[in-house]
Amino acid sequence: TEQLFFTPKQQNHILPRCLLSRRKCSNASSTRHETDRLHSFIAIKPDGVQRGLVGEIIGRFERRGYKLCAIKLVTASQEHLEKHYEDLKGKPFFPGLINYMKSGPICAMVWEGREACKVGRQLLGATNPMASQPGTIRGDFAIDVGRNVCHGSDGVDSAKKEIDLWFKKEEINSWPKVDAEWVYEN
Repeated sequence: TEQLFFTPKQQNHILPRCLLSRRKCSNASSTRHETDRLHSFIAIKPDGVQRGLVGEIIGRFERRGYKLCAIKLVTASQEHLEKHYEDLKGKPFFPGLINYMKSGPICAMVWEGREACKVGRQLLGATNPMASQPGTIRGDFAIDVGRNVCHGSDGVDSAKKEIDLWFKKEEINSWPKVDAEWVYEN
């Protein structure tokens, strides 16, 4: 016969806490880790937008369990892009990079979740697509380093700087993700 109930021990392993305690599922659990609320800046570059990859890339982050907090489609100015890529200013490819990045719309996004920068970079794959593993965004959709589909913050500090550059504070949404209990154990 089928088991139609769960023992308390089984419930702790099978059912989310919100169902066990009869409380509303909430993203604001007091036991959640601070790293669950880290933000990362992810941008889909003009080649990714032109090739219609925006939905696919968003889907990969959502399916992994990350929460989209801000999104906009922008054509960035040269000045804006020079601020974004100021660490690359002395590189020989810098002028070409800026011209390419201002050649079309960029889908700028803020994602939230545990280790958002680290895992976001893993989802994107290596900067050089030829070194990216299949299953990563660049490994699946890019060939040339100059058209590598997307950008992702390389750490918490750069994420904060990039988010502040691309978004006003009021453009970043904080909302309870109802499936958080299904993504995070604690």
